Amino acid sequence: MRPLSDTLARLAAMKARAAAPQSRSGPSRLVPFRLSGSNPGHLDAKAFIPSRPARDAALVVVLHGCTQTADGYDHGSGWSTLAEEQGFFLLFPEQQRANNPNLCFNWFLPEHTQRGRGEAASIRGMIEAMSRAHAIDPRRVFVTGLSAGGAMAATMLATYPEVFAGGAIIAGLAHGVAQSVPEAFDRMRGHALPSQGQLQGGLRSASSHGGPWPKISIWQGTADNTVHATNADAIVDQWLEVHALERSPSARRTLGSRTTSEWSGRDGEVKITLHRIEGMGHGTPLASTGPAAYGNPGPYMLDVGIGSTHEIAEGWGLTGGVRARPAEQPTGAVSGDEYVRSDAMPEPAHVGERASAGVDAAPGKVGEIIEAALRSAGLMK
Repeated sequence: MRPLSDTLARLAAMKARAAAPQSRSGPSRLVPFRLSGSNPGHLDAKAFIPSRPARDAALVVVLHGCTQTADGYDHGSGWSTLAEEQGFFLLFPEQQRANNPNLCFNWFLPEHTQRGRGEAASIRGMIEAMSRAHAIDPRRVFVTGLSAGGAMAATMLATYPEVFAGGAIIAGLAHGVAQSVPEAFDRMRGHALPSQGQLQGGLRSASSHGGPWPKISIWQGTADNTVHATNADAIVDQWLEVHALERSPSARRTLGSRTTSEWSGRDGEVKITLHRIEGMGHGTPLASTGPAAYGNPGPYMLDVGIGSTHEIAEGWGLTGGVRARPAEQPTGAVSGDEYVRSDAMPEPAHVGERASAGVDAAPGKVGEIIEAALRSAGLMK
């Protein structure tokens, strides 16, 4: 059982952080994207249209985490700055509170993670509409996401592998590991993850695709207290079979705080890359200086000296060898793990579940939760 002093300290921290001003997102570079066709997941979306699109332009689908918005994640990650420089398009599907109070994509509910259904189908429809509207090269469509968005990116790669040339999963989870809210909490903690055979079977059954399969990269902090680092290994395990890869990596190297493992096919081409960042908490890795400096540090946007946005785009062949310009000045930089609010958690149905999992409620309800906890402890009338 958690000591009372620890519980009170956590409650006090929740109250202080809820009252603190949040980082500004800055002026938006994105424009609303209206999907006129079927939208079974009832998602919103925004897009970035470069002023000078490249010939045979690429499309990157970016999926935000819980409590985040399209504009906020773009400001933190710097995707639109890079897209403007390199002339590719961005699509930001955006969750609505009516679908999930924490703005999480519903990666843990089967009705939203199957081909042709729910949120997965909505995102697929948005990609098709963007591709038609802007003559996107169908061979250059990619997807990335953080946390809940990373888990949904894994689902999009699994359910529509023919659509994507590559994907980048940041602090996310393998496709199909959870079928409910309680299972989502367990899997995020690294508990009861499926076996390698079950993971691979879930990927095979997600579509009738026969290949070739998208290349993927996985980004994970070793000090992530929201999505346990074993989930990164589960993603690797899930994708080994479809790429006909051995379990042991083809290459491994360590540079500074990062260890990168690569799995290459018989043709020598890297199919899976895992970046494990020592000491990094829950969030997207950023670099505030150097050629890969894009975005702005803030909640779940962590300045660890690794510019994942630029590196991901470079790995997909989207940077064209152009040197990245410095990032914008950060606004209110904080470490992601300084926030009690979880970025990946689904919104539980009951306050008791939320408190036991260490997850914040909506800001307006935090005071009620603290007061209820203090009353139950006999410390408040």
